[in-house]
Amino acid sequence: MKLSQFNFELPKELISSHPPKEREAGRMMVINRRKQTIEHKMFKDILEYFSDGDTFVLNNTKVFPARLHGEKEKTGAKI
Repeated sequence: MKLSQFNFELPKELISSHPPKEREAGRMMVINRRKQTIEHKMFKDILEYFSDGDTFVLNNTKVFPARLHGEKEKTGAKI
């Protein structure tokens, strides 16, 4: 895989800036590695992809704006 494969135009209207009011209305992309297929589903359909004994881990962490400032030891360049 090459980094250049990730260069594509993404229309701004397709980028979410806020979650949907009804969380189950969120969209998800399902990739089946075995069949090499891609499906576009709604999040409410997620249980179709679980079997008895599977574990679903939720991550409720948030990103906060942060910046680190540094200086290269050899050159003194600001980072």
